[in-house]
Amino acid sequence: MEFGWAVPLVAAPMAGGAGTPELVAAVGGAGGFGFLAAGYRSAVGMLQQIGALRELTGGPVGVNLFVPGPAAVPGPVAAYRERLLPEALQWGVELPVSIAPDRDDWDAKIEALLREPVEWVSYTFGLPEPAEAAAVRAAGIRQVGTVTSPEEARAATALGFDALTVQGPEAGGHRGTHRIEDRPGTLPLLELLAAVREVTPLPLIAAGGLGDGAAIAAALRAGAVAVQLGTAYLRTEESGASAAHRRALVELEGTTVTRAFTGRPARGLRNAFIDRHDGHAPAAYPEVHHLTQPLRAAAGRREDLAAMHLWAGTAHRKARAGRAADVTRELWQDALREG
Repeated sequence: MEFGWAVPLVAAPMAGGAGTPELVAAVGGAGGFGFLAAGYRSAVGMLQQIGALRELTGGPVGVNLFVPGPAAVPGPVAAYRERLLPEALQWGVELPVSIAPDRDDWDAKIEALLREPVEWVSYTFGLPEPAEAAAVRAAGIRQVGTVTSPEEARAATALGFDALTVQGPEAGGHRGTHRIEDRPGTLPLLELLAAVREVTPLPLIAAGGLGDGAAIAAALRAGAVAVQLGTAYLRTEESGASAAHRRALVELEGTTVTRAFTGRPARGLRNAFIDRHDGHAPAAYPEVHHLTQPLRAAAGRREDLAAMHLWAGTAHRKARAGRAADVTRELWQDALREG
């Protein structure tokens, strides 16, 4: 194994609370690896998560960063706010009138990691500047780019990364497209792996809809050196997913990709909120994310599955309950049996 992991299963970084240090540590303890999610956290919050993980494990630490994009044009965001106002009034919440620029504390996070390096950093939503990538590399940190197309893979390879996570359309949560306005590709994961392999020599980590041993084995046969799992861990004891989200994974049928909740394409369980607003949300992230946050928080408090954002990949019905270490071992044993 090129990464030194006994088991080629990687716990995906799940921002917003679903990914926890306990989950990452449990997967690592079972021979796999995991990435902490720094997205939506300050640099201080990121360092606190790293510290918590260091207390749980002596193994290598990986952190995922959201790469900031350009600020959105305000007009379409304001129009979407008007569309959402009746629901805000219904549930007694206020939607922000103006949204300040938000780079997810990017500069401070890079500076913090250069001061206190971890073993691995992965990037989602784009790529760092060449000087930033060079500085991270000089600090001894290995870097992974998330890509959704051969074009993105070429750009990440040119920065001297150590590996690429190839995210197929089956993946739950946000698609990692490098430009906010891009329409995500629909090429199935195994075909996307082959297309990316054509343009890069880097090791590839497969991600998207890998919910059982057969799917894991197929991705490894297709040339991936490891697979990344997110939805597969949402029902585990160490997951930070809410009780309502866990319940929805087994009760609801069908997923879809929508911008309705955050302005970026993301796959979640289809519900009434998506049906009402999909196609109306502008390609504006994180502006739409901040705009809908009060509505999403209120829906979460009500455990309202018709209005919550319920990120899930296409294999969500296969997500297993139990300890994350046991799920990791079971999935790997199943994959070995599949050959």
